[in-house]
Amino acid sequence: MHRIHLFLLYGLIGLLFLLWFFENQKDSNDDLYTKEITMESSSGEVMTFSIPEPKVRIFDIPKQITFADENVPLDQPDIKERFEREIYVNAYWQSNMILLMKRANKFLPSIEKILKQQGIPDDFKYLAMAESGLMNVVSPAGARGFWQFMPATAKEYDLEVSDEVDERYHLEKSTVATCKYLKSAFAKFGNWTAVAASYNMGITGFGKRLQEQRQANYYDLLLNDETSRYLFRILAFKEIFENPVKYGFELRESELYQAPVFRNLLVDSDIDNLAAWAIKHNSNYKELKLHNPWLRSSKLKVKKGKSYSIQLPVSNF
Repeated sequence: MHRIHLFLLYGLIGLLFLLWFFENQKDSNDDLYTKEITMESSSGEVMTFSIPEPKVRIFDIPKQITFADENVPLDQPDIKERFEREIYVNAYWQSNMILLMKRANKFLPSIEKILKQQGIPDDFKYLAMAESGLMNVVSPAGARGFWQFMPATAKEYDLEVSDEVDERYHLEKSTVATCKYLKSAFAKFGNWTAVAASYNMGITGFGKRLQEQRQANYYDLLLNDETSRYLFRILAFKEIFENPVKYGFELRESELYQAPVFRNLLVDSDIDNLAAWAIKHNSNYKELKLHNPWLRSSKLKVKKGKSYSIQLPVSNF
C-alpha cells in the first residue's frame, strides 16, 4: 500500500512539474536546455527530472559574418532579417541539410582545390550548394550541372556541349569554367559580393540594376526575389557548415559519403559501345556513367587530335 501511495505521489509531482514547465517554457528557453530539477519525498527518496530540449529552437544569429572577406552589414534590419530567413529555412529543412553535408564530403575537396588554384575565394564553394545542392540537376530553363551553366554560356567558357559529351556535368572542368566567369565578373564589379549576385542574374543584368538604381553595393539594391535571397542562401550554408553543432547537426565522419579512389584512362579514339568498353576495363556501364556523368550517350566519338580522361574506381582494377 505504501508503494502505491508513493507511486501516486511521484506521478502527481511529475504532472504538476510538466504543467509548470509548459506554462513557463516560452519565458525561459535559454535556461531550460540543460536544467535538472531535484525533488525529495517525505520518505527521503530523491527524484531528479531532466527537462527535455524544446522541439523548436531559436538560434543565436551571429552579429558579424563575411563573404569572401567582405563584411555583411547585419546592423541593417532588413539585411539581418533576410539572413535569418535563410538560416531558419535551411536549418529546419533537416533532411536536405543532412544529405547536403554527407554529399559535400564527397565533392568539396575537388571544388576547394580548384578554387584555390584559380585564385577564387573559398566561400564560392557555397555558391555551388545554392545553385544545385551539389547534384547534377537540370533547371526548367535548361541550366545543368553543379554550377548550372546554360548551353551558350558553357561554350563561351570552353565547355563542350553535344549529344555525346556535356562537360557541364564534368565537376572539374565546369568548376574551372566557373572560375573564369567569376574572374570576368570581378574585373567588372571589383568586389566578390557583386560577383556572387551576378552569377544568379548575369553580369549584364546585375550591371543594369546598379546603373538604374545608382548604387554600387549589392546590399543597397532592390532586386527580384530570387537574387535578393541568393547571397543570403549562400551565407546561410556557410554559417551552418562552419557551425554544424550549433544548428543541431552532429554527423560522424563514418556517416559522410566518400569519393572512391579513381584511375584515369586516356581515350583518344572512338568507343562504339561504352558498356563493352567498361567491362573490358574491369568495370560496368553503371559505374562508368555514375562517375562520368558528362558522357551523355552509349558511345563516344573522338575528334582527331582530341582526347578524354575517363575515371573508374581503383577498387575494380
